[in-house]
Amino acid sequence: MSASDDFHSRLVGWSKIILPICALALLSTLFLFARNPAEQSEIPVARIEELAREQGVSAPKFSGITDDGAIIAISADTAQPDTARPDTVLIDGIVLNMQNPDGSSIDITGTRGEIDGRAQMAHLIGLAQLRTSSGFEMETNGLSAAFDTGEIKSNGFLEIRAPFGKLTAGMVTFVIAEDQTAQQMLFTDGVSLIYNPEDG
Repeated sequence: MSASDDFHSRLVGWSKIILPICALALLSTLFLFARNPAEQSEIPVARIEELAREQGVSAPKFSGITDDGAIIAISADTAQPDTARPDTVLIDGIVLNMQNPDGSSIDITGTRGEIDGRAQMAHLIGLAQLRTSSGFEMETNGLSAAFDTGEIKSNGFLEIRAPFGKLTAGMVTFVIAEDQTAQQMLFTDGVSLIYNPEDG
């Protein structure tokens, strides 16, 4: 194989990886996909060919800033464009962190989900775990996070471990307070509290 043929094959292989990601980036003005250039040179040729066939990327990272100034960072084990929805990326092993302007934070982990670039939304499918810097820990079956507003909403029933006891609720919604100085947790749809003063 001549040098020009080898260069053409590599160019085609890389294009299959880069072009879907570039298309997603153009549709999502808040988010940038970043990789360390040093890491790219360390990927074996066989791995590059595998990525080209699958149109997938390992250890992707997305980040952005909400309208209220919160910083959202998302990382995953793998990401792969959805062939049926060009503006959507399917992700496995997702970790979402949101740092709010007031200094509080939320960490969310899930087994799988998707990022909708056009709608500026992340959807976690299946078991999702949430932990807040104020000491709340929750588990729910799926949730959605809006990148523009920073609103996070569970898809259903939750079990919550709070600093003062245990709660259950049909839904939780994280929203920025009207004065935009802090984030509020709103528990709705049948809230039950077991208060334990020893936890307070």
